[in-house]
Amino acid sequence: MKLLAAIAAVVCCTVAHAHSASDAYLTLDLAPRSKEAAIEGQWDIALRDLHFVLTLDDDGDGAITWSEVKRHRADIDAYAYRSLRASGDGRDCAIERGKQLVSARADGAYASLFFRIVCKGGARKVTLDYGLFFDVDPTHRGIVVIRNGNATATSLMSPTNARIELTR
Repeated sequence: MKLLAAIAAVVCCTVAHAHSASDAYLTLDLAPRSKEAAIEGQWDIALRDLHFVLTLDDDGDGAITWSEVKRHRADIDAYAYRSLRASGDGRDCAIERGKQLVSARADGAYASLFFRIVCKGGARKVTLDYGLFFDVDPTHRGIVVIRNGNATATSLMSPTNARIELTR
């Protein structure tokens, strides 16, 4: 009986450590160096989470390679940007997609999406709506770092806190 309990404890602990939380990291620069009124952003999304919804590992070998990520760039962009919206002064703002790279973090590889939020008339207050993975994983969190000149703030996006107001 003690042996069975010990085996169950090991299995439970192994399973608990095998899964990382679903997090994405969104960094926004409200006062970029350029003279344009755009907000510059970088969005790091775990490849393991993207694989869950897009099946990035084409050959099924358990490793997502750079060539597989390149083949799925358009799918990654489409999936991610579908869940990010911005508006300023009651009007939709454009999210201009930029380059896509792969970044390494302590818990694995991430797709890094670079973008700009452009609001007509240079809105001072911008509303950002975030919904990445919320439809398939309600435990997902978006960790947001907001830079405005020398000031830095953070926010945590979740299904119950999916909107933030940005003021420049």
